[in-house]
Amino acid sequence: METSERGNPFDLQKVSIMEIQDLFESGKFTSVELAQLYVDRIKSMNSKGPSLNAVRSLNPNWLEEAEAADKARQDGKHLGLMQGIPVLLKDNIDVKGMPTTGGSLGLVNSYPEIDAPLVQSLKKAGAVILGKTNLHELSGWVTFNSPQSYSSLGGMVRNPYDASLPPGSSSSGSAVAAAAAMCGIAVGTDTGGSIINPTAIESLAGMRPTVGLISRTGILPISSSQDTAGPMGRSVTDIAIALTAMTTGSDPLDNATLESEPYQEFDYVKCLTKDALQGVRIGVPIVQVSQDKKSLWTDALAKLEELGAVLINIPLDMSGTKIGDHFVCSYEFKITMQKYLDRLPTNAPIKTVAQLFQYYRDHPDTMLKYGADHLFNSEKVDLIKEHKRAIEARQKELMHSKDVIDRLVQIYEVGAFVFPDGKSVVMAQKAGYPAIGVPAGFQAANRNPFGISFLGSAAYTEDKLLSYAFAYEQATLHRKPPEETNPSLFMSAQDHFPYCTP
Repeated sequence: METSERGNPFDLQKVSIMEIQDLFESGKFTSVELAQLYVDRIKSMNSKGPSLNAVRSLNPNWLEEAEAADKARQDGKHLGLMQGIPVLLKDNIDVKGMPTTGGSLGLVNSYPEIDAPLVQSLKKAGAVILGKTNLHELSGWVTFNSPQSYSSLGGMVRNPYDASLPPGSSSSGSAVAAAAAMCGIAVGTDTGGSIINPTAIESLAGMRPTVGLISRTGILPISSSQDTAGPMGRSVTDIAIALTAMTTGSDPLDNATLESEPYQEFDYVKCLTKDALQGVRIGVPIVQVSQDKKSLWTDALAKLEELGAVLINIPLDMSGTKIGDHFVCSYEFKITMQKYLDRLPTNAPIKTVAQLFQYYRDHPDTMLKYGADHLFNSEKVDLIKEHKRAIEARQKELMHSKDVIDRLVQIYEVGAFVFPDGKSVVMAQKAGYPAIGVPAGFQAANRNPFGISFLGSAAYTEDKLLSYAFAYEQATLHRKPPEETNPSLFMSAQDHFPYCTP
């Protein structure tokens, strides 16, 4: 059990945001005490003990922010359910006073002047920015040849459920931090599966929102058509609370947000009901899963039917599906990265994409361990001569993703689609539609997590997806913390956490 100085015990691995808020309101616990527990756990778990290497840096102002949350509560100011909850952000999101590195040594001293709108929204809701998490360098847009979650600055993030396996895609630091209870909520970004994939691997709930629901201003980018930020946590309720606080409304610097204004004040927690799947038609595509996952996938589908869902087999073959050839991302990276760099102060170490490309060439020993084919492919793009090609390629992507989804929804009248693990992102990433992942058990052979993910039938259907995932989660309660399924990795930390015993 985690214990405050006043002896109020609870388990950081299992306590919910709602339970924490009850403790806050009763005066039995404070935001400062909670934040300190997370900081202590980071110090014992991140570079010591199991050495998860999920957290890159702590916010130098975390204590002041926690004190401010406590003071507001004492003054009768109720800012919402995120008030006083410590949050870890993927290190591609701007926080004033901290460098935004993207895991790159070239950006280690790159300090933004202001918080990203996403961070502003969280702070307005009273959240405590605890620090930044490690990630796959530049969210994976250096090269796909490197191991997932590797960066020149942060090294490798470690999977707490199985240290021999990758912890997921580029938001793996955020996922591991949430799974190992180093924060109340973690925030990741998703271009091509970087939230949904590690969510499945780390037995978490995680949401890839509609592109445009949350402003991307102040976030190191890859693709203006695919990038989106989203919450990762230990329960669907927790990520619904976080998503409510994260929505930014319309941002004139991010055109994708212009249709999101109606959702700025939306309370996603109110959508959560245990009977949400009753009568809902759910599309089930043709998928291939490994033998050990097959029974878990079958059980998940059976549980959905038991909860009242009507499962509809649809002729969408996801085996080996790949949409696009990365040209659109190569084209958009060169544009969006320059827009991001333009916002940095004049003394920033890198102010142009040309300087970024050159930094990698000038420091091959540290920057090119696995190559940098994605970066250099972006460098080769001629933004003027290849503009038409980019538009045509993007239209082709939409034809094979958004248009397919829309047509299937119309023909089969489904409210969502369900997939094993993170396979929903193959369609979601190009369509810009939301997806959510939720735990669905553990494999018999190795006790590694298995998850399912729901893909929205249209943009801005986060409320429905959250309700479906909540109904399934509450009926199954599959999640187990990594210390229960992989205790040997955590034995080195038992002096700090006596509940972790052999």
